[in-house]
Amino acid sequence: MLSANFEESSIATVAAPVRAITKSIQRIRSIDAFRGLTIFIMIFVNELAGVKGVPAWMEHMPATIDGMTFVDVVFPAFLFIVGMSIPFAIAHRRAKGDNFIQLQRHVLARTLGLLVLGVFMVNAEDGYNQAAMPLSINLWSLLFYFAAFLVWHVRLTKSNRLDWTLRLFGVIGLLALALVFRGGDGTAYLAPQWWGILGLIGWAYLIATLCFQLSGGEKLPLVLMLISCVLYYCVGHSFVMQHSVLLPVLFSQGGNAAHASIVLCGVITAQIFFQSHEENSNRWVQASVLAGSLALFAALLRPDWHISKIAATPSWCLYSAAICIALFMLLHYLVEVKQQPVGRFLCRFVEPAANSPLLTYLLPFVVYQLMQICSVSLPDFLRKGSAGIAWSACYALLIMLAAKGLNRLNLRLQL
Repeated sequence: MLSANFEESSIATVAAPVRAITKSIQRIRSIDAFRGLTIFIMIFVNELAGVKGVPAWMEHMPATIDGMTFVDVVFPAFLFIVGMSIPFAIAHRRAKGDNFIQLQRHVLARTLGLLVLGVFMVNAEDGYNQAAMPLSINLWSLLFYFAAFLVWHVRLTKSNRLDWTLRLFGVIGLLALALVFRGGDGTAYLAPQWWGILGLIGWAYLIATLCFQLSGGEKLPLVLMLISCVLYYCVGHSFVMQHSVLLPVLFSQGGNAAHASIVLCGVITAQIFFQSHEENSNRWVQASVLAGSLALFAALLRPDWHISKIAATPSWCLYSAAICIALFMLLHYLVEVKQQPVGRFLCRFVEPAANSPLLTYLLPFVVYQLMQICSVSLPDFLRKGSAGIAWSACYALLIMLAAKGLNRLNLRLQL
């Protein structure tokens, strides 16, 4: 799950605020297309990161440079689609009869799941002490993904008892792997060096979900909360922090607030397009105004807070959100409004990732660990220049096909 619930955006309409979404009738194909396309590009750029001699516009912009490439918009696109899914997921839970406590427990469980996955994945990449561990980091990582599958699988058997037994074994496996992990000098245990991509999504999801509930789903309060997230970051990175001991502590979560601002942009966009009381023409006007306003404020903030993905600056967040809104508007027009052949092809192409995003996201990491264990590596020519770029695109396609095959075997993950 790369969102509140990638699987629960299959609801036809969003009626006003939290009274929002009603009954699940069909999947919203434009949301599926955006989600699946984002994951496909993510797999492509992750594989491309190991290729030498690619154009600068196909790499992340260095932290010291005021600018961004399309690669720097991939993570914001994840966050944006998280936001678009939140109103649907909450309405779905309420339609199932969840009360306030059950809903909050559901939100916290998802957040915890993302944080756990993020921390394990980060420690598998760096900070481990191989000599102090009883098994190789590659095997440790592979066992982690297997345990994660047991915990978050979607109905493997016809028996609820057996499914929950498998989940219990998965939890035990994660605990055992955490205990045998060693980092640093060999005495350190599993710890969040940083939260990882999934962990960052988890914090942003939690903040945005609370904002959505507090706002009642109304667009104006959501916009004010979006502005508050941006201001929180700005204050936390201003000169006033230099003259206080308490303020740096109170404003220490600027990065999470910045990421949450992108999620809130997704929430607002979903409310604009799928509130049943909105006229079609009014939706396009509101979305255009929102995207234009975000770009304008990004330009105004840029002199003081340069565009930087690494620093999660407001200018990067707002520019990225504006781009995501524009892209979603295009997809919505092609897929939902005009129902163009290219839109139908795109939906079919990204269907595996849209139907099982968490599984599709994790598959490349599993493949990498298997290759390391089996001492398999790619030929050098596939790690350079145009051949490397072509291979990265083919690899992303192969992962999509693998996800489709696993879906047919009823192997899916969901937080």
